[in-house]
Amino acid sequence: MAVGGMAAKARARALVPNLGKPLGVALLGLGNYAETELAPSLQETGLCRLAGLVSGHPDKAARWAWKYGVPPKNIYTYDNFDRIADNPDIDIVYVVTPPALHREYVVRAAKAGKHVISEKPLATSITDCDAMIAACHDAKVRFSVGYRLFFDPYHAELRRLAKDGDYGPLNRMTGRFCFVAPGWIWRIDKRLAGGGPMMDLGIYLIQASCMAQNGATPVAVTARELPKKRPELFKEVEETMEFGLEFAGGGRFEGLTSFNQGGNDYEAEGPKGWIKFKSAFSYQGIAADTSDRGALHFPMPVHQQARQMDDFAECILTGRATPVPGEMGRRDLRIIQAVYEAARTGRRTPV
Repeated sequence: MAVGGMAAKARARALVPNLGKPLGVALLGLGNYAETELAPSLQETGLCRLAGLVSGHPDKAARWAWKYGVPPKNIYTYDNFDRIADNPDIDIVYVVTPPALHREYVVRAAKAGKHVISEKPLATSITDCDAMIAACHDAKVRFSVGYRLFFDPYHAELRRLAKDGDYGPLNRMTGRFCFVAPGWIWRIDKRLAGGGPMMDLGIYLIQASCMAQNGATPVAVTARELPKKRPELFKEVEETMEFGLEFAGGGRFEGLTSFNQGGNDYEAEGPKGWIKFKSAFSYQGIAADTSDRGALHFPMPVHQQARQMDDFAECILTGRATPVPGEMGRRDLRIIQAVYEAARTGRRTPV
């Protein structure tokens, strides 16, 4: 049987509990990521569909509704969002606001009885993380973090290498994830973002390193904030952060994240071999080489986000636990906070 045929049959089986109907997703926040990645990805999913919109801009919501065929009754503002509780078309709310606003809308979505995906980082405080996790637990709805790369086949291979031990323990890890901020962006507003590149980009390096350590959490961190070259822009947050992660099994990551230089690479090495990502964290075009097999080639027929959202829908339909739960987002924020503390004090800081 062709791969496409098997995939179609698997989707049909997964949809049986919902009478064959894909789950409806409402995007809350219609910014650039929702527009350029999530909405197109929802056109590729098999288990869910774009069914609702939440925006503070009526004109934008109207344009989206026309483009994607969303009926007027499924369009909400932030003020009347709680009415979504009465809408059977919506099963999942995907919160795509800046991190400081995640708590409010995750909690409101959970109280409305909707399953929730929150973009990363999960929040700007552990208190907010705990409130979000508790609200979803109390409402008996599923909660996941938008960790798209967990569903990318190249990162899945990193996890497999860590689990199967092809190269032995992947105890030497290095990486960079950076871009040059063109000017003011909400990501440098500490009130909205909670920090600078460490929150927005460094979290990917943390995720990759935990994957390379078979899901382990680092026990301690070290960090140094580098001098700012554009202090007039980065008034509230770091511009560039060097940091290290130490794992109980002997693994060590050393890397850098920045809003004022380029960099998108990651390497994990063991005593018997290595995997090197040339384009490690991109939406598309991820590439990796290995010491024994050369360049890896994995088919990627759909967006990472399509796989991510379909997996969450499958979890809801089948009762399987999500591999990227809210608790994972809380873990990563705890690590980031330790990095900030290490940079502030100049001392090795326990996680």
